[in-house]
Order: sequence, then C-alpha cells, then structure tokens
Amino acid sequence: MQINGQPISTAAGSTLSQLLAQQGFDVARVAVELNGKIICRSDFSKVQLADSDTIEIVQFVGGG
Repeated sequence: MQINGQPISTAAGSTLSQLLAQQGFDVARVAVELNGKIICRSDFSKVQLADSDTIEIVQFVGGG
C-alpha cells in the first residue's frame, strides 16, 4: 500500500478510518483519494483497504 507516494504496511482488512488514526491524521481535517476516487468522510469507517491500494491524503490547514 502507498500513502502519498510512500510505501507502508498495515494489517489486512484495516479500514480507512483505522489507517488514518494509526498514521496520526485528524479525520475532520483531511480529504482522501483511494485508487483515484475521492472517499466521503462518512465512508471512512466502511472502506476496507487492500495491500495494492494507493492513497492520497491532503490535510487542511487554517491560517491567514
């Protein structure tokens, strides 16, 4: 599996929500693309990941 171009390993059958927590992301402040498809935040806990997945994560940062 790759996150933002970097290979990582995770437990088989992990959900996207679990992966984000393991990697230290705040689910309220990210947008996720899984294999070229944007995933709705409400589906993070339903999406099960596979070893071949490619994930892009963008974090929102406030400021001015």
